[in-house]
Formats: sequence, structure tokens, C-alpha cells
Amino acid sequence: MTDDELLDAVGPAFSKLRRTSLLEVENPISAKDLSRTLVLNVVLEHPGEEVTVGGVADLLGVDPSVASRMVSDNIKAGYLVRAASQQDGRRTVLHLSPEGRELMARFRRHQRAAYEFITADWSERDRLDFARLMLKYVDSLATLSTRRAPDPR
Repeated sequence: MTDDELLDAVGPAFSKLRRTSLLEVENPISAKDLSRTLVLNVVLEHPGEEVTVGGVADLLGVDPSVASRMVSDNIKAGYLVRAASQQDGRRTVLHLSPEGRELMARFRRHQRAAYEFITADWSERDRLDFARLMLKYVDSLATLSTRRAPDPR
């Protein structure tokens, strides 16, 4: 495969990766809980910040009504609790409940087991290199808003 072919294959690989579920490996997490972790991750990834339903919508790139349903589902499942904002008593913020923290701990263990299961026939060096590069890629996503896209002309 040429360098250009390799780079052209990245986009389709990401699409396929997104369609491939972690449900397919050992000790699966339910599809419902897997969906719930999207919201729980948003709250976990912003420690010390007041995460609202609107913030969840923005960070997940979904309509506020969709975010509201997702948050309500997590509250009904016992994974999230609503609390009054310490900065503005009129706002409601979200916190993980002890059950939500346990689900996320179980999910993290599942993610690690899935990574190890999927890459079982890789060398340890390849596993670690891929993990390092994936984290670097994700960190680069955070800086996209400060970078300008190249001029297509």
C-alpha cells in the first residue's frame, strides 16, 4: 500500500471502527449502558466545571431535546443526579452518582479488556505505539478550534 493509499484508507477505517461495537468482545456492556456512557463521559471529562444539559448537547453535537432525553435516561437509571449550580442558583448542573461512577469504572475496565482482546495478536510494542498515537490524535482534536483549515485553493 502506498502512503497515499494508506492515508486515504484512514477515513473509511474510522467509519468502520465507529460501526464496530465493543459489545462484540468478551464481557459486554449492554447497548443501553454503552449509550449512557456518552453522557457520563461528558460529565467526567469536565471535573470542576458545571456541566448542564445544554453543555451536554454542545459537547455531543446533538439537539438540546436529544441531550435532555439522554440526561433524563441517565437520571432514571440512577447514574446522574441534578444539583443547583453554585454559580447561578437558577441553573441545574449534573453530577455522577455513586452508581454512575461504578458504571464508568466498569466501562473503563471493559474498554481496556476490549483493546487487549482486539490486539491480542499484536506485539506489545505495536499495542503501546498505537495507544500512544491514538491518544495523541485525540489530544489534537481538542486544538482544532484554534487551528485554521488549509486554504483549498
